[in-house]
Amino acid sequence: MSEQPADSTPSRFTRWDRRTEGPLFLASFLFLLGYAVRVLAPHDAQPWRGIALILVCSTWLVFAVDYAVRIRLSRQGLRFFRDHWLDTLVLLLPLLRPLRLVEVYAAVQRRRAQPRLGLYARVIAYSGLTALLLGFSAALAVYHQEHTVPGATIRTFGDSVWWTCETLTTVGYGDMTPITPGGRVVAVGLMFCGLALLGAVTGSFSSWLVQLFTREDEKRPPERG
Repeated sequence: MSEQPADSTPSRFTRWDRRTEGPLFLASFLFLLGYAVRVLAPHDAQPWRGIALILVCSTWLVFAVDYAVRIRLSRQGLRFFRDHWLDTLVLLLPLLRPLRLVEVYAAVQRRRAQPRLGLYARVIAYSGLTALLLGFSAALAVYHQEHTVPGATIRTFGDSVWWTCETLTTVGYGDMTPITPGGRVVAVGLMFCGLALLGAVTGSFSSWLVQLFTREDEKRPPERG
């Protein structure tokens, strides 16, 4: 009886990962779309709210099935939760699916023999994409938690978007603040994300400038004594 290659399990896991990138990418956008309709549509907007609920539940079921298959194919046991903590996090908190979207986009770019963007440009692009998707999700979540609460300062979705921009950019005017426990949990997560994204962008831009100046100095002819 012939033995299976030692790398058969990783290769099966990799093939599954690549084959599901596109469908999961689409499912993530559909999840955000369904959640946005559930939050923004009036309560009497039927059947759209019902369709949106079906869309949210069905896409989450797709995420759960994919997660179970990935655990089985990896054969890592408990190590899977440590090595793939992001997958576990977005399964428990589906509104963090934008993080998975950026991971999928990065994987597609890595498979190119010659990426279209340089390292620093890719970091800035990934950070910008993350900020856009997370900001939209956070704005939806905070508006959902706050707009019906007496005494809340975030009353419209526009208010929520403005507050999200303040928080992500670490400006924090203080004109609008969440008052519900759920809204404040979202705010804390957004604060940490804002600091991380701002650090990634400014650090990459600074490194790019230093590299550019270094190249200019190397091209400059040596000065005569």
